[in-house]
Amino acid sequence: MTELAIHRLTTDDLGRLVALENCQLRPWSRRQLEAALSDAGCLVLGAEMAGRLVGHAVVARLPFEAELQAMLVAPDMRRRGLAAELLETTIEQCRQWGSERLLLEVRAGNVPAIELYRHAGFGEDGRRRGYYPPLEEAADARREDAVLMSRRP
Repeated sequence: MTELAIHRLTTDDLGRLVALENCQLRPWSRRQLEAALSDAGCLVLGAEMAGRLVGHAVVARLPFEAELQAMLVAPDMRRRGLAAELLETTIEQCRQWGSERLLLEVRAGNVPAIELYRHAGFGEDGRRRGYYPPLEEAADARREDAVLMSRRP
């Protein structure tokens, strides 16, 4: 496998970040991504292989904690350990910041992500019932719970 490089993204990477984000059903908007890249309290990490942006993580630095706001790996690059590498880099950054906890929320139906987070030492703190809108437009589609998780960096 080609070597993975994880580094901080800048506004110069906005076009590539938007293209990657658009591979999912409910992508962040260009404006949201640009705001994250421009926010001094936010870190956007990019995972790159052979010059291609294949993943990203967005983490916000809060007064005592940090929040993983988003993490995405390109569909054709999943199941290769890239998300685990991005997550470990995020956790290390939180250690450097002196954050007491790293928080996140994830769709209850996103079993692979929940397994990744549990394997990385995250525990479930609670749920927000019916937090996420349905991924499908079907008449019987229901809102989905958000699972709240955290760990000490």
